Amino acid sequence: MRDPRSIIIKPLVTEKSSKLRELGNKYLFSVAPDANRIEIKRAVEEIFNVKVKAVRTIVMHGKVKRMGVFSGKRPDWKKAIVTLVEGQSIDLFEQV
Repeated sequence: MRDPRSIIIKPLVTEKSSKLRELGNKYLFSVAPDANRIEIKRAVEEIFNVKVKAVRTIVMHGKVKRMGVFSGKRPDWKKAIVTLVEGQSIDLFEQV
């Protein structure tokens, strides 16, 4: 079993994530690209001591960027929307 902190890379704090947190008790995380839903669920439950109801994942494709004549591509990354059981919350997000 992998280390939970290698699966959850960082929490995402955006306007969309704030709205999802207030309305649906959902939290957004940037996760390892090769992590699956079961690993993400176990990692969130272990790190934050909460009960996860559902996990949805999205692969975000990197943008193509140019610097003069040279063009490159930002790396692809994975985002997870984690829904918690009613009445539970993650204190890390409440402080922001």
